[in-house]
Amino acid sequence: MGTSISFGKFFLPGPTEVDPAVLRAMDRAVIGHRTSDLSSLLAEIDPMLRRIFRTERPVYVSSSSATGFMEAGVRNGVRRRALALVNGAFSERFRDLVTACGREVEVYDVEWGGAHDPEEVERRLRVGGFDSVTVVHSETSSGVLNPLRQIADAVRSAEHRVGEEILLLVDGVTSVGGGLVESGEWALDWILTGSQKALALPPGLAFGSASPRMLARAETLPGRGQYFDLLEFDRYWKKHQTPNTPAVHLLFALKTQMERIEAEGIEARAARHQAMARRCWSWVESTGAAHGLSLFAPEGARSLTVTAISLPTDLRGTEITAKLKRRGYTIGSGYGKLRDQTIRIGHMGDHTMEGLNQLLTELEEVLGE
Repeated sequence: MGTSISFGKFFLPGPTEVDPAVLRAMDRAVIGHRTSDLSSLLAEIDPMLRRIFRTERPVYVSSSSATGFMEAGVRNGVRRRALALVNGAFSERFRDLVTACGREVEVYDVEWGGAHDPEEVERRLRVGGFDSVTVVHSETSSGVLNPLRQIADAVRSAEHRVGEEILLLVDGVTSVGGGLVESGEWALDWILTGSQKALALPPGLAFGSASPRMLARAETLPGRGQYFDLLEFDRYWKKHQTPNTPAVHLLFALKTQMERIEAEGIEARAARHQAMARRCWSWVESTGAAHGLSLFAPEGARSLTVTAISLPTDLRGTEITAKLKRRGYTIGSGYGKLRDQTIRIGHMGDHTMEGLNQLLTELEEVLGE
């Protein structure tokens, strides 16, 4: 006998809660991954993914975590030396992947809670010797939103000045599907996300879109590996296939969720995320402030999908999350070195303002205990 699945109390900043209708889409027989049935499925998904990524370029689907497509960005996009923009745990991961793949890296590091300055990005690049930049748009560990459009402009300006091609490799894991990330207009060379964040799908899929420059660079690079060779992804995507056996049932869920997103409207979805973010921020600055809480990220640099909240010294993040858990609600404690100094609310995916307000009421009661 099936068990009823509730929705609306799981506000972890990833994996995100999945709507029961999306979960039910996986309850069907498997199909062969080299059949016309699967090609037809991916052909239907393709234009919807392009609209979410705001690009005319293909959006590849990988049965992997988003970290896999971070590595793909490095293996296919970094020739020798990258400038890594680091301001949290996941941008540190992107940095470490560069060296793990045998390339050189210079780090532009800012404190957790800070965003990168596009002018400083350009200044460093104009020294010369860089062929790529890694950046996390929305840093899930700290709730910071980097000024991606301005950073992209800075990279292009530096590229023009030094006369050397510099590819921009972007982790959009908690921004794509939550805000309007203009992959085409901003000329992003590689932009990736994972299924389990703002797209509100089960974990297990990664999505990425490459510019023509990225694919041309990949052709010149040995050591692309096999599983994350973007030239193979592109070759197979042209016939609506994947290079290796995909997680077929996750693709069933993906099609259903893409249709749900299309029905809501991508702009409307972005507006809903912005409204939930602003509601969370205003709650912290009013009700939360009365209990010593404050926003970790500065104004003008806050993620639309995850809010990190600083705690006073007498409160611990893990204790707050445990108390909420007993009430049936899930949020995130701080990440890494911020584990007990912050809590994080993931207001992304299919969550609603009504559900967020109910969570904030519960959180207020926990703080008052």
